[in-house]
Amino acid sequence: MGLDSIWHWAILLVIILLVFGTGKLTRVGSDLGNAVRGFKKAMQGDEDEEKRKAQEKEKLQADPPLGTGSSTSQQRDSSESK
Repeated sequence: MGLDSIWHWAILLVIILLVFGTGKLTRVGSDLGNAVRGFKKAMQGDEDEEKRKAQEKEKLQADPPLGTGSSTSQQRDSSESK
């Protein structure tokens, strides 16, 4: 009985189903899919993280600092007087 026999694989499949059950096997499939997605994300993560940091830095430079209400009214007053 060689490894390429259909009966060998059928018996092996039945034994695996009996030992692990269908519930565990479906979870193994979804876990494997999540692991592959995580691996792909990690491979592309370095580039994405650099882009995200650059965007955050630009945003921080572009946004004026938030002040108290009195400082905004002073700015408003000075622009109205011009």
